[in-house]
Amino acid sequence: MSNNSVAEALKGFSAHYGYDVSYLEHMLEVAPAAFEKFWKLNDAANHRGAAPVPASYAARMIGALAEDCGPCVQLGVKMAEEAGVAASDIEALLTRDESAMSEDVAVAFRFADALVRHDLALDEAREAVRARWGDEGVIDLTLAMQAVRLFPMMKVGLGYGKTCQRVTVAGKPVDVVKAGMKEAA
Repeated sequence: MSNNSVAEALKGFSAHYGYDVSYLEHMLEVAPAAFEKFWKLNDAANHRGAAPVPASYAARMIGALAEDCGPCVQLGVKMAEEAGVAASDIEALLTRDESAMSEDVAVAFRFADALVRHDLALDEAREAVRARWGDEGVIDLTLAMQAVRLFPMMKVGLGYGKTCQRVTVAGKPVDVVKAGMKEAA
């Protein structure tokens, strides 16, 4: 695929999702070989074998939340909505309300959240994923969460991650709660 057709595809992606792709366009222009390698991370982030779609998006959103203050999280929300993830699950993830999550999303949330925070609960959370979807599910969720984190990190590293934005789910603003911000019950 030529750089021109990739640039056009990026413009289409930007228009479809309302997402600023300036950092990607910069990479494509300045270092096309690096861009090509970086863009392959989409395959890793989108890989799903055993884990169901909502669980995969739960892991991805926790990864994005760890590195971003809005635009990349909003992109993840829009992609999850397109994939058919229930708005109630997306909102519950963003507000860290486990009681409002479906079972699959709650299992994925606990695992991804423990992984991103290096929490002592990680072993227990990993075993819950393994019990539900096997070792392949553990790989699915780990890969999805970690691959997604690289996009906002690259954006910030290149100097393009200076904008925060309010996140919406199904058109409704959501007060996002990052790890460590929710008070204990």
